[in-house]
Amino acid sequence: MKRVKIYAYKVGLVFRDGNFVKVLTEGTHWLRWGDAVKIYDLNEYFAVPCELNILLENEQLAAMLEVVTVMDNEIAVVYREGIFQKVLIAGRYPFWKGLVNYDFKIYDLNELEIPKTIDKNILSRTSFYNYIRVHIIESYEEGLLFVDGQLERKLKAGTYYFWKNDKTITVLKSDLRAQQMEIAGQEILSKDKAALRINFYAQYQVIDIEKALVETNNFAKQLYISVQLALREYIGTLTFDELLAKKEKVETYVLKAIAEKATNLGVKITDCGIRDIILPGEVKEIMNQVLIAEKRAQANIITRREETASTRSLLNTAKLMEDNEMLFKLKEMEYVEKIAEKINNISLSGGSQVVEQLKTIFTGNKDN
Repeated sequence: MKRVKIYAYKVGLVFRDGNFVKVLTEGTHWLRWGDAVKIYDLNEYFAVPCELNILLENEQLAAMLEVVTVMDNEIAVVYREGIFQKVLIAGRYPFWKGLVNYDFKIYDLNELEIPKTIDKNILSRTSFYNYIRVHIIESYEEGLLFVDGQLERKLKAGTYYFWKNDKTITVLKSDLRAQQMEIAGQEILSKDKAALRINFYAQYQVIDIEKALVETNNFAKQLYISVQLALREYIGTLTFDELLAKKEKVETYVLKAIAEKATNLGVKITDCGIRDIILPGEVKEIMNQVLIAEKRAQANIITRREETASTRSLLNTAKLMEDNEMLFKLKEMEYVEKIAEKINNISLSGGSQVVEQLKTIFTGNKDN
């Protein structure tokens, strides 16, 4: 005989010749020499040493165990004292009763969406990677959920969790923010056969995601073609000079022309317009010559206007000096002063007549 001691919170299973015999609880026990004892901690998970059904035939052991059965289409989430521990796949799992409080949540993988009762924080654990699918719709997006190729519903902004099963799940998303489309380098003939290159832009926004993503194949490309054709149609009815004069009306025409087509595509055109008009080299040179000629003509007009104003001013001054001898003398002295400012030395020759003339100029007295 041999003595075996089982301490508190421990359990011993006795095997004789490989067969399970009995359960040993806390205390001292006497066994045969050939008996083998496996001791288990009630705080730990129970690792089954043999077929579970054989162990459960022992009523004492069966009363000490809680058995969780997980079917092929299910998983079980194990919580210990309210804290997530692990995920169980199909099978039977025994847990010790009493000392530790376990909670088991079983979920059907055949369902589409993961129940909202599951804490989303634990879904990010590696234990769930093989069982869930995650799709994120940003705050500026809207999505469409397809299950096995069939449209189920629209998805607003948020994070969506689906079970990973034999169902095919597809999520199509569209950006609901304002988008800009550039239509660059469009070579278009005007009504007077001028070959022009137009850079055009259009701003649009998706308003019906089903029309844009389901009923239409590549709505952005179709919208591009519609804007392009409307632009060509309008410019082809105008001469080059008319286009320059009515450039701001292009926006109105294009918006009106494609409004219905854009609605059928699930979008709305919010703004558009011509960014640049690029002329051929020879036309650009002619336009530059016309511009230079116009500016020269404007400069000549301004020069003539200033000359006329100056002449009119001189005429008015002459009339005033004719009527007022003192004003004439002041003007005369003003010019003499200006001349004197530019003279450093004066050399006189010719007798006293020159001196008399200067005295006459500065004094205005012909008798002296």
